Amino acid sequence: MLKRLGWKVRLGIGLVALSAALYLIHYAIYRDARHIFIYLLGDIAFLPVEVLLVTLILHQLLGAHEKRAMLRKMNMVIGSFYSEVGTRLLRVFADLDPNVERIRGELHVTKDWTERDFARVRAHLGSCDCAAASLGGRLEGLRSFLVAERGFLLGLLQNPNLLEHEAFTELLWAVFHLADELAHRENVSQLPVSDLAHLAGDIQRAYTLLVAQWLDHMRHLKSDYPYLFSLALRTSPLDPTARAEVS
Repeated sequence: MLKRLGWKVRLGIGLVALSAALYLIHYAIYRDARHIFIYLLGDIAFLPVEVLLVTLILHQLLGAHEKRAMLRKMNMVIGSFYSEVGTRLLRVFADLDPNVERIRGELHVTKDWTERDFARVRAHLGSCDCAAASLGGRLEGLRSFLVAERGFLLGLLQNPNLLEHEAFTELLWAVFHLADELAHRENVSQLPVSDLAHLAGDIQRAYTLLVAQWLDHMRHLKSDYPYLFSLALRTSPLDPTARAEVS
């Protein structure tokens, strides 16, 4: 019957039986039940304090460790997104933005930026523009790129490490939705103005989220991975003069 029980139940029964056996040995040697009950009552009285120490303090320490490990995995996934899709997509969106100079001015990240600089820009970062008039002749390249990356984006959406990062998950959904919208159009070079306006809205949603998450990603790299931050600065999609070569 014990085999049907879980290992935790079997372990609990074994420990209780061991404790009872030790008390019986103690009584067999000293023949002093009063002494046994005095210490038993003292141990029971300390039990609530022990539970407090274990459940609150130890659990909090373990939770903090697990959270740090989860954040590292999550940031690795986000880094792969920008390596494969995000950086190039941000460059394409910036080319469609008639007011891109404003964004470039606000997001001119340098190696001297501090946490306060990142927080200040993040707090004042508004929506990014995308005019329907800018889409003419450029949607086919964007369509081909996003359709080719749909499998990669879907894989990211299925990653359990991203469940705790709602903002990045929202970005993925926005980009995946844009890919779906473009994939369902047979000829993106001959779309009515109303449909171009609809696609411009989808692009603007993804663009705004992408810029915000890119800024957060740059802050993470500067804090934890200076060598990756150096490369990200030299290949910034918002800097038209950026070059990977170290000068």
